[in-house]
Amino acid sequence: MSLENRLDILKSHLTGELLFDDLTKSLYATDASVYRMLPLAVAYPKNKADIKVLIAFAQKNNTSLIPRTAGTSLAGQCVGEGIVVDVSRYFTEILDFDTEAKTITVQPGVVRDSLNSYLRPHGLFFGPNTSTSNRCMMGGMVGNNSSGTTSIQYGVTRDKIIQLKTILSDGSEAVFHKVSRETFQQKTKENNLEGKIYNTIYNALKSETVQKRIIDNFPKQSIHRRNTGYAVDALINSNTFKTAAEDFNMCQLLAGSEGTLAFTTEITLQLDDLPPQHTIMVPFHFNTIESCLQAVVPAMKHHLYTCEMMDKTILDCTKNNRTQQANRQFLEGDPKAILMCEVRAESAEAVELLAEKLIKSVMASGWSYAAPILRGEEINKAVELRKAGLGLLGNIIGDKKAVACIEDTAVDLEDLSSYISEFSALMNSFDQDAVYYAHAGAGELHLRPILNLKKSNDVALFKDITTSVAKLVKKYRGSMSGEHGDGIVRSSYIPMMIGEENYQLLKHIKSTFDPHNIFNPGKIVDALPMDKNLRYDPDRIEPQVETLMDFSASEGILREAEKCNGSGDCRKLPEFGGTMCPSYRATKNEKDTTRARANALREFLTHSNKTNAFDHEELKEVFDLCLSCKACASECPSSVDVASLKAEFQYQYQKAHGVSLRTQLFAYNDTINRFGGWIPGITNALYSNKVTGHILKSLAGIAKERSLPLVSKSTLHSWFESFNNSKSQKLYIKTVYLFNDEFTNRLDTNIGIDTIELLEALNYEVKLIDHTESGRSFISKGLLKQAKKCANTNVAAFKNLVSENTPLIGIEPSAILSFRDDYLKLADDLEGAKYLAKNTFLVEEFLEAEIKKGNIKPEQFTNEVKTIKFHGHCHQKAISSVMPSFSILNLPQNYKVTVIPSGCCGMAGSFGYEKEHYEVSMTIGEQTLFPAIRKAKNEVVISANGTSCRHQINDGTGKKAFHPISILRAALRHP
Repeated sequence: MSLENRLDILKSHLTGELLFDDLTKSLYATDASVYRMLPLAVAYPKNKADIKVLIAFAQKNNTSLIPRTAGTSLAGQCVGEGIVVDVSRYFTEILDFDTEAKTITVQPGVVRDSLNSYLRPHGLFFGPNTSTSNRCMMGGMVGNNSSGTTSIQYGVTRDKIIQLKTILSDGSEAVFHKVSRETFQQKTKENNLEGKIYNTIYNALKSETVQKRIIDNFPKQSIHRRNTGYAVDALINSNTFKTAAEDFNMCQLLAGSEGTLAFTTEITLQLDDLPPQHTIMVPFHFNTIESCLQAVVPAMKHHLYTCEMMDKTILDCTKNNRTQQANRQFLEGDPKAILMCEVRAESAEAVELLAEKLIKSVMASGWSYAAPILRGEEINKAVELRKAGLGLLGNIIGDKKAVACIEDTAVDLEDLSSYISEFSALMNSFDQDAVYYAHAGAGELHLRPILNLKKSNDVALFKDITTSVAKLVKKYRGSMSGEHGDGIVRSSYIPMMIGEENYQLLKHIKSTFDPHNIFNPGKIVDALPMDKNLRYDPDRIEPQVETLMDFSASEGILREAEKCNGSGDCRKLPEFGGTMCPSYRATKNEKDTTRARANALREFLTHSNKTNAFDHEELKEVFDLCLSCKACASECPSSVDVASLKAEFQYQYQKAHGVSLRTQLFAYNDTINRFGGWIPGITNALYSNKVTGHILKSLAGIAKERSLPLVSKSTLHSWFESFNNSKSQKLYIKTVYLFNDEFTNRLDTNIGIDTIELLEALNYEVKLIDHTESGRSFISKGLLKQAKKCANTNVAAFKNLVSENTPLIGIEPSAILSFRDDYLKLADDLEGAKYLAKNTFLVEEFLEAEIKKGNIKPEQFTNEVKTIKFHGHCHQKAISSVMPSFSILNLPQNYKVTVIPSGCCGMAGSFGYEKEHYEVSMTIGEQTLFPAIRKAKNEVVISANGTSCRHQINDGTGKKAFHPISILRAALRHP
């Protein structure tokens, strides 16, 4: 029987899903590490029975199971040639919560921050806190024994595990928790696999000679971040082997075992009380790495809650990230490193005193040159800056990257400074300027060499550096794996780190738990080579991919896709804010993440045998639900611009397959609206009539539930000609050019009129010139030649007119912000496009700037009381900010404005109109936006500055949303 037939049979026996198509396998071939291994299949089990079926299949067919949650592992734990078992889709329940005992039981697919959101009202939380906490899951945290920024106060995941329910390699179920010495002995006599495991552990560890060998060769026990191999050094501290110690708990062994011993289905955790409410962070600034590390020991004498380091390399990466730029404001000068120290207390007075003592202690040394004090939201911004650190390393342009291989070393705090001195000298010997980053207070720094793993010389260096660092870590009896795990990258060094005899003991334990090696092989024992199975074949001739859009800023489209390092920020849920990635938030499907789209494009462009490397149905599928919201270009730490990748893909794919009628209808909507505008009454009657509207929607492939946008009775251009001829001459503050976008000109003419009347009333001269449409519809549908023509025409039309004093302003965000973003990849006159981009603004941005200059005052507007809820356009959030809209709506003194914390509305131009996308579109709207609007009282004014957003709000809630400009126009005292 063929393998495919066997997989088909397996699929029929699962309640969940099993996929083995090329696209799915390519998406699960990588995690956040440097490795790539195509799996046999990907399974999404729904229950324990499914997992047992998978185990039985693996046993019978000589394959393996690779457990996976969010896939953010840095050491290659989630890649392999067997069946990837993704529990993030169905194993996501909180099963039991005991408030008195402060314990909770969860399935492995529960997101860490979601768990803490659930616990917060009860005054409790799960302490270990990784930088991926808004998408990483508890199963992954147990597998890696994760810790994060809070470990100096709250320990590591291993410290919090009370009980694990597991399925063993023979399909039997076993529950592991604390057992007394007597119960342990009873367990050893049981005639099953669980009994055999207890018996093996006892016989392997009972000898005092073996125990001493473990203590002498494993990392120092004073290093609480130690994950080198299986944690037998923790097991021997139990009362099974020593007197006056705690009960034995097998969970200590399973934590950090990377899914190689058993398959966990339920996790019971010990919780902590929420930390003290009052907090201050002091980010000490240093001119050298050495002085920063010297300051760690005195700083740690102050009962810190976090003590985190970031070096200049990381900080410089944040300069070009739109989201992180706002989080850099606390920086003074150009520090070589900062040490972020946080103190907490139960009162504001107490925390001020703690901060004062901390600053006095550290500054007395003379090592630090600045110690700004951060409070409240300032701390949150600094924390977000630190959290983005690993992903931001992907912003390094070109093939050289900061490679995760030695980034997880941990040493005793007293050894840290000496270790780093030797480490720096070692890196100098390799001609490396390494990155220094992470958990200084725990003795762990994420140190990364900069390498090009597409070159065999650097692959050799990759191994040489790792080997040399392993020897150095061994010298200090440190841990090669502090919190990121051994995986593929470090497992082969375990014999060196703990000694050959101890390593053979680990192998014996693995073979007892898993005699047929079906659980995540190649990790911890019998390791896969650390320099094989890399994402890129060294010295391979890289394909030259010609594109219409200009990706030269990333050195080509392939490298734009390769910027994705797999950190998985695109998997965060709506409750954690931001916009990326709307379709994943709706489907919870890995295929619909930013990561999947970048990985799929990289995979097929690199390995395609077709003349047109874009001509793959798999790429069409993976880009299908991309809403081109542009959030990835700002929220993704690596700034992977998937909206541009999608536009280029569509253009290239359509070269081979042509352009469909519906695509042309949406792309040429301005032309259609121009014709419809000749007879607006008849056009609108056809659009709004139930019968004719249904026919038109059916012919165009538009969802029957959608209302069609109506054309205006006249264009803004024709209205302006009349207005301009009749207005009286006066002395203006400034002249502005208004971009009369295609949506405002023919569909939302009233908003254009409000804009002109408002500006003129505020004493600004408005000029309109002849220009073409923005090209936004062409870009969104991949008609890039037409979009390029629009860009070239508009750049030529405006570049010699606009300036700092005569800016170009626009109403519709998706149209006007094309000048600041898309045109830089489309226009032939790049310098002209860049100049134009610097002087192009949303109308809200322009008004906010004039308010700050004192040219526009609250006295010019009504005193009427009004409550407004504002939803910002995705492109505004990605390229600009919602704050200008918020600011101008707050200009009338008695207007109370709140920004709805929504991501994408779900419409995204034509996306939400297309019948096959309607359900996803509405699901996105229902996540935050629609509920917030429905909860608003009838008198609350709803505002949205995107034409698609306003239509989505109307279709989803039945409420009309108004552009901020229309609201402000109506608020004028003397209109």
